[in-house]
Amino acid sequence: MNKETKDLLIKLFEKWSDETVVEFYKLPQSGSNRDYYRICGKNKKAIGVYNTDKRENLAFLDFSKQLINKKINVPSIYGQNLEQNIYLIEDLGDLSLYQFILDNRTADEFPNLLVDLYKNIIEHLVEIQVLAGKNFDYKYAYPRKAFDKQSIMWDLNYFKYHFLKFTNIPFYEQDLEDDFIALEKYLNQTDTMHFLFRDFQSRNIMMCNNKIYFIDYQGGRKGALQYDLASLLYDAKANITEPIRNILLKYYIESLGKYKKVDKLAFRNYYYAYALIRILQAMGAYGFRGLFERKKHFIESIPYAIENIRNILDNFDISYKFPHLHKVLRTLIDSKQFKRKNLSIKITSFSYKKGLPVDKTKHGGGFVFDCRAIHNPGRYDEYKQLTGKDKKVIDFFETKTDINDFLLDIYSIIDRVITKYLKRNYNYLTISFGCTGGQHRSVYSAESINKYINNKYDITTTLNHRELGLQH
Repeated sequence: MNKETKDLLIKLFEKWSDETVVEFYKLPQSGSNRDYYRICGKNKKAIGVYNTDKRENLAFLDFSKQLINKKINVPSIYGQNLEQNIYLIEDLGDLSLYQFILDNRTADEFPNLLVDLYKNIIEHLVEIQVLAGKNFDYKYAYPRKAFDKQSIMWDLNYFKYHFLKFTNIPFYEQDLEDDFIALEKYLNQTDTMHFLFRDFQSRNIMMCNNKIYFIDYQGGRKGALQYDLASLLYDAKANITEPIRNILLKYYIESLGKYKKVDKLAFRNYYYAYALIRILQAMGAYGFRGLFERKKHFIESIPYAIENIRNILDNFDISYKFPHLHKVLRTLIDSKQFKRKNLSIKITSFSYKKGLPVDKTKHGGGFVFDCRAIHNPGRYDEYKQLTGKDKKVIDFFETKTDINDFLLDIYSIIDRVITKYLKRNYNYLTISFGCTGGQHRSVYSAESINKYINNKYDITTTLNHRELGLQH
């Protein structure tokens, strides 16, 4: 972002809030090309958005107004300057459904707390699709007004050219194209007259002030009910177990039955077909954003998505309807290049004043390292409001302390353990760093070990700064 755009966002915020900006910083990049900034005044805060795609901006703003008018929980619009590609929306915090799953899931279990939450989300989804979708105006829908033949073929070819081609999974072009055409015809035989959210997954569902909110619906269009349900239940990194998926599918059908008559068998068949195309579209994104752009989250999602394809093929026999597609997918499932690595590592910074981190996985393994022997920048006024993530604090550690010698010893210990865990196919490892306040030394150490592991190993890590309320 250039200084002019930043100044325009600040001006937009100050006009809305009648407050002077005291904090302005960029949020982590998502899968899109949009830039998000948290902007704070003394009492008010908002999210500033910069996006050069003007038609997408129009779609988001218009859809927001329509959904708000229909009592759907989406962010309020505080201000806009479309000529400069910016707008201002409500700040819903940082707690997404995905983060909530990470915080509350234990091992491969899916606790009742999450099942109940998903049921609540499903009730909201039905309202969005059926009630809000009634008489919805799609005039600004982008890039299409409906999930029609063109949209479906775009998604299927996205999978072909951005995943299959990148990974050298063999296929015959014409045979695969014939099956794509047949799949498109099958999908469009069902009812396609409802609001289709398009990207209804755990990172686009926020939890704020004990309410559920929805974001990133600018790709919405008219389409089939099954697509969004499949997006939710086959969300790769949420990794919902198949028995829980069946419970939630049944609950969705019961909830939908309150508003319209449902042919349960037909609904299920189309549900698995839409789940398949949803995952193939996602695989295209994982190929482009992950294998090409090397974004970690997308690469990590690939093994989960392949397992989802396996589950779909177990429930929906496509071998006679789409034989070559079936062959290609079976080859992908059997490929060794994307076998899921079972080891995941949770890294935490914390304050000893508030106790040791709780190990919710119940596996009992891991390390707690005490950072309190390191010289503390928190003793000095210029660092008290900063954290171990800030450059000034990082510079302090690297020039005025021996913290990197401390970490070198830890790297050596961790390397030996990770090597053993991978050989033994262990699932979890926890690494925690504690200091007095959980703000400087422990945060810097946790950030450093997370970077070290990600640079050296292809392993899923979760980084949690407990006292800062940050997780990624």
